[in-house]
Formats: sequence, C-alpha cells, structure tokens
Amino acid sequence: MASKRDYYEVLEITKSASDADIKAAFRKKAKQYHPDLHPNDKGAETRFKEVNEAYEVLSDPQKRARYDQFGHEGFGQGGMGGFDFNGFGGSGGIDSIFDMFFGSGGGQQRRGGPERGADLRYDLSITFEEAAFGVKKEFRYQRQENCDMCSGSGAKPGTSPERCKTCNGTGQVKSTTNSLFGPTMTVRTCSVCGGTGKIIIDRCTKCGGNGRVRVTKTETVNIPAGVDDGQGLTISGKGEPGRKNGPAGDLLVFISVKPHKLFKREGYNLFCEIPLSFTQAALGGEIQIPTLEGPITHNIPEGTQNDTEFRFRGHGVTSLRGTGKGDLYVRVRVDIPRKLTDRQKSLLREFEDSLTGKEYEGRRSFLDRMKDLFTVREG
Repeated sequence: MASKRDYYEVLEITKSASDADIKAAFRKKAKQYHPDLHPNDKGAETRFKEVNEAYEVLSDPQKRARYDQFGHEGFGQGGMGGFDFNGFGGSGGIDSIFDMFFGSGGGQQRRGGPERGADLRYDLSITFEEAAFGVKKEFRYQRQENCDMCSGSGAKPGTSPERCKTCNGTGQVKSTTNSLFGPTMTVRTCSVCGGTGKIIIDRCTKCGGNGRVRVTKTETVNIPAGVDDGQGLTISGKGEPGRKNGPAGDLLVFISVKPHKLFKREGYNLFCEIPLSFTQAALGGEIQIPTLEGPITHNIPEGTQNDTEFRFRGHGVTSLRGTGKGDLYVRVRVDIPRKLTDRQKSLLREFEDSLTGKEYEGRRSFLDRMKDLFTVREG
C-alpha cells in the first residue's frame, strides 16, 4: 500500500500556514480536482479525496496539533482511516464543499441543530525541572459563557427575540446563480439575522445582544513527568460553550519548557559540559557532576583528554510511559589557564623540559604519522 503524502504537501502550504491560508489552498485544490470537472477520471477523484482529507485535519485546531506531533500515526492506521468522500470527513459531506464555493449549500439545513463550541488554546510555560519531574499547575484563561442576565437569548430581560421577516424565521435565503455547472440553486445565511431566524429588538445591556460574555476561568492541570517542549494536553469540555445545547469545545494546553542553565535535552537523555583544570585532567581525581536530583561524585581517570564523554545511566528524564529514565552524558572541557605569573610560567617550562615526549600519546602518534608522510614523499 502506497504511503500517505504529508497533508501540508497535499495542500501545498507550509506548517506555519494560517487558517485563512489553509482554507484558500483547499478551495483552489478542491476546484482543481472536482469530479464534476473530470468525469470518469479516477486520478482526479483520488486527488480530490486526498485534498478533502488533508483539509479535514488541518482545519481543525485539535486534529492539526495531533498531526503536527504524531503525523499520520496519530489517527490510527497511517492516517484518517476510513475516510469517505461522501461523508467529507464526517462533517457536512458534499454540502460543505458547496458552502466553500458558493457561500452555503444544502447542508445549511443541519446548522439549525446543536453546534459544538470552539476549541481554545492556552500556552503554559514551565521550568526544565517541572517538565522532568512533573508538576500540578493552576492557570487562568478567558472564555465566553452564556450571559446570566438574559440567559443567553441576547434580548433585554422581559422581552423576546422576534422572527426575522427577511428569511421568515428560517435563517436562510435562497437564490439562483450561474456557475460552471449551469444555473445553481444556492442557500445563503440570512444577512439580517445572521442565520438565527430571529431579530433582537431590545438588546440585553450586559452582553449587547450577543447572548454571551467573556469571563476569566481558573483551571488546574497535572503535567506528567517527562513532558517535552511543544507537547500538549487536552482538557475536554473546557473550551467555548456550544450553541443550541451543543457540546462545549476543548481547551488545548500547549507546553513551553524554559531552557536550563546547565543541561540540554534530547528525548529523555540529558547533556552537559563541565570544565576541568589542566591539573585535574592530568592527575585525575574526584569531581562533582551536576544532575537534576543533585550533585554526585565521580572519579575521573588520570590523563583524561579534552572532549572525553562520561555516561551516567538513569540520571536523565523520566519516560512519559513510565518505562524508565534516560541517561546523563557529561563532556569534559579542559580549561587552559590564562594570564599566568612569571613564576607559574617558569614552573610550566620546567615541567615541559622534564618530559621525554612519551607522556603525550596523541602528540607522539601525530609526529609518527607526519614522519611517515615526509618519508614517503622523499622516497
């Protein structure tokens, strides 16, 4: 089975594309491969399904976030699974396409029912240690809720919305237009009532007729040990409330991890560099190794070279799956002293004069290779 193409590649957009960019790209591609323009062309039909599938994921903030994190594997067997062209990803079918091209389609009838609330995004910043060990965080965010003065109707208490005379209370206005397919009956949202079928004469003074007010909410989330920068959590039902008794959206919490002064992280492993003096590197001895749990003592061998790396098992970050911890990798950097006194320089020269050359393995190996090189050239 051929592997699925990247959804961003399908729509020919970048991963930083805005919602408007995604929608514009979909309109262009859907028109290009529409089956009505390519009758009996299986290739165009396949492309059309592929475009619809990509849009169904990337136009939904929650699905897009999951796709950016896990790719096609985030949706089961390599993608959206049983995607159905006639179902248009399970949200409106072919009517949704006409909504995109002509403003509204036959699917407008379904908009009279319950509508799910929008998802909300919150960016939560935590420290490096909090990400490694886990933490319980409380934060505040804003969302809309039904106005308590008018109970969400938008009308002044004691009054009621009236039926819209333009659409006769249906929320829709029908019209006939000429398109690529000939005369086409389209159904558009009534511009007078906004599709509600009702007109508010006396507006609620608290919400201004919107039926909703913005409030500040407090939420608590448990961040598991091992979470990494850019990952996210979903808090179901904490997004915008739905309309017409529809379910609320979700609150998507995206994690931002602050950098650490000593450690860098790759997966569940940690990396750091520590300086060694010339004497420590030459003579060896005990040094203090920093870890997230606190310093540990380690004996470095005599003659430790610059860039030597030591591995400390189990001193990394806890796995999100709870299957263990990563390792800590420590690279040593020999710190060469500067601004020496005359006495110190004299002692170093005396030390250098006392050497036979056999003490430097790297230098001896280099001199041998250089000697061989010039010997070959002279020969």
